[in-house]
Amino acid sequence: MTDADLAAHLAEVAGRILLEVRASGMFEGKSLGKAGDQTANQFLVHALRQQRPDDGLLSEESKDTEERLAKSRVWIVDPVDGTREYGEERADWAVHVGLAIDGVATVGAVALPGLAGGVVLRSDQPRALAPAPERPRLVVSRTRPAAEAVAVAEALGGELVGMGSAGAKAMAVVLGDAEIYLHSGGQYEWDSCAPIAVAAAHGLHCSRIDGSPMRYNQRDTWLPDLLICRPEWAEPVLAHLRAMGIGADS
Repeated sequence: MTDADLAAHLAEVAGRILLEVRASGMFEGKSLGKAGDQTANQFLVHALRQQRPDDGLLSEESKDTEERLAKSRVWIVDPVDGTREYGEERADWAVHVGLAIDGVATVGAVALPGLAGGVVLRSDQPRALAPAPERPRLVVSRTRPAAEAVAVAEALGGELVGMGSAGAKAMAVVLGDAEIYLHSGGQYEWDSCAPIAVAAAHGLHCSRIDGSPMRYNQRDTWLPDLLICRPEWAEPVLAHLRAMGIGADS
């Protein structure tokens, strides 16, 4: 399999496993999220070590090691992005399988198993962007919208759309259900690697909120903010952020 084929296959199978764990009726509440995370993680980790033994690996649910830092190719995975939404049987959770090459999110697949029939978006199969409305829609946390996103939405005359996981938000922009995903509330590399790879392949702008590049396979996996948006909205959003004191021109 190509790297993209492998990423998509693993994300899709992990999504099916997660649905089976939930449907088993053996778990509820927080124990369901823990069981789903651990079961999907075991599958992803074992499969990647079998299929790509020479590559590095970083997973939210596995102990990190420094071995990956010496690798050019590092798989970065999140078995369940949006554990709360998964446990609540909502649609806005995801499985992330990404590959960073020399620090760049290059290959990725994001599975959205909660959508009807299941959906897997891939970095090697870009879709044409849908026509956009005049007023942008900004996807934000359904419980804690970032202050910067709220301010930018007000400045642009945009609409806030509450949603669950980071992957679901990013893919909403890819699918044409939103135009901007601006996040500043804290994330790790596994929250954004696969979504960034997919979004960039679909022609979207992807950066930190100060306009700098997203970098992966760093010693510190904390990568707290991002901007994914349609290209035409990148400079207006970044300009408003600079006016708020964020960015190179602040």
